[in-house]
Amino acid sequence: MTVPIPTTFPAWIYDGSEIPDPFGRGEAAVSWLKALRHPKSRAARSVFQLDPWQERVVRRIYGPCRPDGTRIVKTVVLLLPRGNRKTSLCAALALLHTYGPERVNGGEVISAASDRKQARIALDEALGIIGVVPPIKQITAAQEYKNRIVNTRRRSFYEAISCDAGTQHGRTPVFVIADELHAWKKRDLWDVLKSGLVKTPGSLLIVATTAGRGQENIAHDIVEDARRVARGAVDDPSILPILFETAKEEDWRDEAVWRRVNPGLAHGYPDIEGLRQLAREGERRPGDREAFRQLNLNVWLDHSADPFVDMDVYDEGSAPVDLDALEGEPCWLGVDLSSNGDLTCIVAAWRDGEDGYIVHPWFFCPEDNLRTRAERDGVPYPLWAERGFITPTPGNVVDFRFVEDTIRDLCARFRVQEIAFDPHLARNTLNTLLEEGFPAVEMRQGWVTMAPAVKELERAVVGRRFIHGAHPVLRWNFENIAVHTDPAGNRMFHKGKSRDRIDGAVAGAMAVARAAAGDGGGSIYESDEWSPELMVL
Repeated sequence: MTVPIPTTFPAWIYDGSEIPDPFGRGEAAVSWLKALRHPKSRAARSVFQLDPWQERVVRRIYGPCRPDGTRIVKTVVLLLPRGNRKTSLCAALALLHTYGPERVNGGEVISAASDRKQARIALDEALGIIGVVPPIKQITAAQEYKNRIVNTRRRSFYEAISCDAGTQHGRTPVFVIADELHAWKKRDLWDVLKSGLVKTPGSLLIVATTAGRGQENIAHDIVEDARRVARGAVDDPSILPILFETAKEEDWRDEAVWRRVNPGLAHGYPDIEGLRQLAREGERRPGDREAFRQLNLNVWLDHSADPFVDMDVYDEGSAPVDLDALEGEPCWLGVDLSSNGDLTCIVAAWRDGEDGYIVHPWFFCPEDNLRTRAERDGVPYPLWAERGFITPTPGNVVDFRFVEDTIRDLCARFRVQEIAFDPHLARNTLNTLLEEGFPAVEMRQGWVTMAPAVKELERAVVGRRFIHGAHPVLRWNFENIAVHTDPAGNRMFHKGKSRDRIDGAVAGAMAVARAAAGDGGGSIYESDEWSPELMVL
């Protein structure tokens, strides 16, 4: 009998199961929210629309408590597609902690977003609600220049801030909304707010976001942890996962899928005809299709809108790579040297049986402004450097002498057959190594050489014959790939169309191609017939 895989879907929202509320905090929160008004509400007297699914969410956050009355839930991860009134709910919850029964005298309520414009959205929503609720309006002072609303009676305030973490140290928030976390390019503000929340007993964090792209970001880490809690793999009652998401393999055109992951559709939002129009456009335009899947169905995508390979298939090659065990095996190196802003990478490839490959990369980047580069690319270069996944070299460009020394070390350790370079930036390095007797060869980045290389690499990955050891920088490079296809169906990596770095993937394709062409015999420079001139392609 097949054992079903645990789902992350929040079935408790619909199953009518009892939600404990021993101290009545859940009931108090729901009653207060239902007493609000909303300027855009179509209901009688413009009452705030708290639909059944939203009411269940509120009760589940605030109802369950410990015997001493403290709330159990500390972090809520709300993954919700666009158009499901996430902003309205979060704005109302912010007011609940500023004016309602969850308020703390002098408490700081914060909504944080990736930029100033996004940060203002929830605040403006809250201001709209306040404007039509006279009892709250009478005790409110709006400090527009600070993006702040103050409860003048209780001295609590609600403030909207953006990812300018340098001015946010010293915060002591009681309630934080991390809005659209998938768009945060750096984690400084996240760390500041998280560390501030622990200063106050009973504080609450709500991560409210749509799905993002890629794995090297804060949002993916947080959502993946929430998935583990939802599946029961992690027992942490302080985290409440509310994950309305679609698996990659599900049919994005199926309206039943739309209704499952868009809880508001049962209540008239988002507009079903609007979704149908987006789906029709997605049938014709791949870019629009991917945006529809990500933003309206919450499919967590790879960076590239047209991925080279399915990254779930790529991840099947995550078995550890034992470099010591490979020391006696023939090895081929692909080297992609960088311009100022790119990574430099060496990838070693070994044959694995008749049609498979084992690879391992060595990455280099400039040491200067490492954190700035991390913010630019949206990836944790400092953490990767600390863990040995990338080597920073002194200065603001990669020092190719470090790369040359690494190649010499690899040739001393492994049975290197060839070292393939794109001659565009590697002429000096290539000539230096040739003069020293190393088997350096040119491998130009044109259709003639790279299209077969890309085809062989794709065949290996799709065939589950590509072992990479789950190296995080290499994975990031692979998910960034944009592919250009010519009229004959040949495919080649396109750096110009890629959002981010793909240098490791390029070097990997070069190494695999040379390994595929090699005969698996002894080291090429152990042969009496070898000469540097014969090795230039």
